[in-house]
Amino acid sequence: MQANGEIVAELRGVKKIYYKPDGSVMAEALRGVDLEVRRGEFVAIMGASGSGKSTLMNILGCLDQPTVGEFILAGKPVAKLSDEELSLFRGRTVGFIFQAFNLIPQLTVAENAEVPLFYQGVPPAERRRRSMHALDLVGLADRAEHRPRELSGGQQQRAAIARALVTEPVVLMADEPTGNLDSTTGEAILQLFERLHQEGLTILMITHDDAVSVRCERIVRLRDGLIERDEVLRSRRGERVEAGA
Repeated sequence: MQANGEIVAELRGVKKIYYKPDGSVMAEALRGVDLEVRRGEFVAIMGASGSGKSTLMNILGCLDQPTVGEFILAGKPVAKLSDEELSLFRGRTVGFIFQAFNLIPQLTVAENAEVPLFYQGVPPAERRRRSMHALDLVGLADRAEHRPRELSGGQQQRAAIARALVTEPVVLMADEPTGNLDSTTGEAILQLFERLHQEGLTILMITHDDAVSVRCERIVRLRDGLIERDEVLRSRRGERVEAGA
């Protein structure tokens, strides 16, 4: 499924400034970013260390707020939400996948997938139904009662993906999701992302690996807190186009 034109995330003149205790500027991580992400896009965010890509992802994931500028996610101006509203909105709108998996070792795979729903107050029976559905989507339903230590690295990442999918998010955000995996396992995870994208999910992925980024439709490259280049790799019909077109 290709992007359908509906904007699901929009940054307008976003700056993120970090200050020292004396009030002087310590760093300007983002220096005026304008960005639109449309429903169904598969976008890679790239840049050297210190380019601002992690700060950008934190803002897009509602984990941080801009110092200047506006961020609109799924039609809501994020800055206008109270802390409680923002927490609920983030939990229902954004699914996160981390390089380190961040699974809870004491819980089973199914219980790990249920965690976001627990914090949303979803009843136990519905939590289990939805966690099993998410595990089935990632090919891990037969490991539902295993603990993370009983899984391979690739299976642990699949479990983390199921946990991110269980809330049926508007946007899936992945931070170096294949960084801790061998090439064969990483390829399987990328194929899973491609399948989820084809089913219509909007995916934003931080990566430093060009071989990973070219699997996306679009690459946003940051440098010194600004978007240096925004490359469209495929047309709306899925055809490959020249980078930067």
